[in-house]
Amino acid sequence: MEILKRFKDIMTSNIHALLDKAEDPEKMIDQYLRDLNSDLGKVKSETAAIMAAEKRERRELGEVEKEIDDMQRYAVKALEAGNEDDARKFLQRKAELSEKLTDKKTAVELASANTQQMRQMHDKLEADIGELESRRSELKGKAAVAKTQKRMNDFASSADGAGERISAFDKMEQKINQELDKANAMSELNKRSGTDIKDLASKYDDDSSVDNELESLKAGINVDDELAALKTQLGKDK
Repeated sequence: MEILKRFKDIMTSNIHALLDKAEDPEKMIDQYLRDLNSDLGKVKSETAAIMAAEKRERRELGEVEKEIDDMQRYAVKALEAGNEDDARKFLQRKAELSEKLTDKKTAVELASANTQQMRQMHDKLEADIGELESRRSELKGKAAVAKTQKRMNDFASSADGAGERISAFDKMEQKINQELDKANAMSELNKRSGTDIKDLASKYDDDSSVDNELESLKAGINVDDELAALKTQLGKDK
């Protein structure tokens, strides 16, 4: 039976090892699930057929056992009735049935073993399918997390690039500010230098110095005269 030939392969298969070796476990799970569900359908059908065969063999075994008991009982009754020939015939039939009984017991044992194998294979396939269903959900969850992490990594890389550009802009701005400060300082130095030269030149301008001294003298004389006149008017001149 073809399905029983695959019994050993199915029972010894390790889905975890197969998935670990797979380049794309998620796709591999889908393929395994399709294969396992297909096998499970066949196993269910074969299991039902083998279980029916076992029941048939057991029923036939029971019939043979009952007939043997009947032949034994008839042989006893025939002897009790004084019919030895009839008793011999019943015992002959019993002997034939006994040989058949051995074959039936062998058939039942084989059918029972096949049924047990099919049940084990059925349970193994169902367990593997359940495991793969669980792993598929887990893998899809991990795949979603991986995709999210990749987007975050890409965003972080973009942010790092933007940070580098901003840093370069800051350095450029700093350099420009330094140049501006330097230019302003130079302008201030030039302004002070011009003012000092003018002040220095005024010290040696003779006409200006004389005029200033005369103005000061005139201002002093006028004040004294006006003060004396004011005192006289007020009668305070002593």
